[in-house]
Amino acid sequence: MKLENLNIIIADDHPLFRNALRQALTTTFGDTRWYEADCADALQQLLDTDTDYDLVLLDLQMPGSHGYSTLIHLRAHYPELPVVVVSAHEDAGTISRALHYGSAGFIPKSASMETLGAALHAVLYGDIWYPQGIELIEIDDNNHEQMANKLAELTPQQYKVLQMFAEGLLNKQIAYDLGVSEATIKAHATAIFRKLGVRNRTQAVIALQQLEMEKHDIS
Repeated sequence: MKLENLNIIIADDHPLFRNALRQALTTTFGDTRWYEADCADALQQLLDTDTDYDLVLLDLQMPGSHGYSTLIHLRAHYPELPVVVVSAHEDAGTISRALHYGSAGFIPKSASMETLGAALHAVLYGDIWYPQGIELIEIDDNNHEQMANKLAELTPQQYKVLQMFAEGLLNKQIAYDLGVSEATIKAHATAIFRKLGVRNRTQAVIALQQLEMEKHDIS
C-alpha cells in the first residue's frame, strides 16, 4: 500500500487539537485529504458519503461516542476501515479495552509528532500499534462482551437513534432532527429494544452506558 492520496478522518471534539494534529502530520502525509468530525453524529455523516476513507483517528470521549460504543460500531459496520484511538488516557486498562474492541492502534495524546507519524505508518501497513512498555490486560467481562456484540448488530440509523435516546430527546424531536416520521422512530426503537434485549428506552440507555469508560480507565 502506498501512503499517498489518503483520506483520513480526525474525530475529536477539540478544534485546536484537530488543527494541531492535521498541521503536524501534513509533512509526513503531504498529499492526504483531511476530514474532521467533532462528535459521533458528524463522524457518521462523513462515513455516509461516497468517500473511501483510509483511516479514522478517534477520541473515545467525543460527544455521542459513549466510551467504546462508537469504536465497536465502526468495527462492526466498516470492518475494512482501520480505527486508531487517540486519547489523553493512556493507562493499560483503556489501551487494552480499545484494542480488545478492535482498534488498530492506540496513540496517547502526549506522544510526540514523530511517534504519531510512525504509529500511523505502522497501522496503515497493517500492524497493531500501542505504546512500548504497556503490559496489556486480558479483558474478560462477559456482561460487557455481550452488550458489545448486541450493539454491533444495530444499523447506523438505529445506533444514531439510540444515541439520541441517551441525550434525552423525545421521539418527536428525533423524528424532526432526522427528517422522518414518528412512526419510523418507533419502529427503530422496537428494533433497538429487541437487539439489545431490553424493554424500553431507559433500559436501552443503561445498556449503552455499560460501554462508557470506567473509572479505572480514566484515572
